[in-house]
Amino acid sequence: MKPRTLTGAITALATPFRGKDISFGDLKRLVEHQIRGGIDGIVPVGTTGESPTLTSEEHMDVIRATIEFARGRVPVIAGTGSNSTAEALDYTRLSDEAGADAVLVVTPYYNKPSQEGLFRHYAAIAEATDLPVILYSIPSRCGVEIGVPLLERLRSRYAHVRWIKEAGGSVDRVDQMKRALGDAITVLSGDDALTLAFMSSGAEGVISVASNLVPREVSRMVRLARENDFAGAAKLHRRLYPLFKALFIEPSPAPIKAALARARLIGSAAVRLPLSPVTPSTQAALSRAMSGLNR
Repeated sequence: MKPRTLTGAITALATPFRGKDISFGDLKRLVEHQIRGGIDGIVPVGTTGESPTLTSEEHMDVIRATIEFARGRVPVIAGTGSNSTAEALDYTRLSDEAGADAVLVVTPYYNKPSQEGLFRHYAAIAEATDLPVILYSIPSRCGVEIGVPLLERLRSRYAHVRWIKEAGGSVDRVDQMKRALGDAITVLSGDDALTLAFMSSGAEGVISVASNLVPREVSRMVRLARENDFAGAAKLHRRLYPLFKALFIEPSPAPIKAALARARLIGSAAVRLPLSPVTPSTQAALSRAMSGLNR
C-alpha cells in the first residue's frame, strides 16, 4: 500500500469536453489549478467526472492522463466504481497498473444490491488490489447505503479499506461510524455544504465538487477545521455557502462545469446526455455566488 494519508480537501474532478471529445488540454489546466490551490488530492472519473457516460477507453484515458499531469505532486484517487462488479474490477486493476494512489468505488447504482451483495462486491475489489479503497455511499443517487455493520465487516477483514466518502446528508451517520470504528475509519464528506458539520463530528476532510473552482478556499476551510479553528472555518464556510448551494441547483456536474467555463478554467460547459446544460436561472445564481466570493 502506498503511504498516502488521503485526508483533507480532495477534488472530484470534472471531465472537460470539447464537442464530443474529452479536452485533455483543459483537463491539464484543471489539474494544475488544483495543485496551485493547495489541494490534497484529486479524483478523476468519479461521478462528478461523468463516469456513467464515458466509454471504458475514455475512462482509463482520463485516469492515465491525470496521473501524468499530477506527476506525483498530489495523490490521484481513480474513480473505479460501476454497477457491474466485473467492470469495477477491470477499472481497479488498470488504475493500479497505471500508477494511481488509491481508488474511489461508488456503490452499484440501479441494481440496489443487498448488504451481502455489497459486501461481496467490495470484497472482490479489495482482494484484487493492495491500493487504498475509498468506499462511496450516496443513497440519493444509488438507491442503497453502506450500513455501519457492513462497514465494520469490511474494515475487520481488509486493512486497506479504511476510508469512506459519505454523501448521505446526515451528520448522525458520521457519529454512528465514528462510534463504531473510531480512528479505524476515515470519513470524508461527500457534500460541500456539510463538510464543516461532518468535521465537527469527526470527519477528516471532503471530496469536493466546489474545489474544482475554488481549491484554495476549500483547502483553507478544511485546514482550519482540522486545526480546531472552527470559528475561522465557519467564517469561510459562510462565504462559500452560496456557491455550495448554487452548484447543486441542477444535477451535478452541469453547474460546476458552467462555473468553470464562466471562470475560463475550461473552454466549454458541455455535459453529455442525459445531463443537459444549466438553465439561465441557474446561470444567474452561479454568477451571483461567484461574484460574492470577490467581496
